[in-house]
Amino acid sequence: MVSKKNVQVSDYLRDKLIFLHTNFKNSNELFKGVNEVAKQNGYVTEDFLPKIIKRESTFPTGLQLEKCGVAIPHTDADTIRKEFVSVIVNDSPIRFKRMDDPTQEVDAKLVFVLGLNRPHAQLEMLQALMSIIQDASLVDKLEHANTNADIYDLLGN
Repeated sequence: MVSKKNVQVSDYLRDKLIFLHTNFKNSNELFKGVNEVAKQNGYVTEDFLPKIIKRESTFPTGLQLEKCGVAIPHTDADTIRKEFVSVIVNDSPIRFKRMDDPTQEVDAKLVFVLGLNRPHAQLEMLQALMSIIQDASLVDKLEHANTNADIYDLLGN
């Protein structure tokens, strides 16, 4: 396979790890929901849940955008068996501490949980996601997606 310069988020989407119209109350509940499905389907190890919760409390991942907030939690590569990007669109915002100022919080309806296990993949994926979330119109469309196909279409460019 020819190595690609640009990482495509859509290449890492997994149907079972796209959660639309969820009602998670907080980040830990969201992590437990993602972990349950990811573990059942062989994507993560037993250590994924405790490590992602611990990492989020130490290195928060909330980002305040112009019109809304998003979060991009991730954890250690050794907890990932098969790579994925989980997309969660919660019906009501979930509070995350801000990446740039952990004393502040951001309300995020759109969350990308990264499950990557190659050394440079995390940075490349973060860069790809940053270009996506800087497009306010695209973020709005993602927040209003009703099907997995919508998510694939929106993240496929």
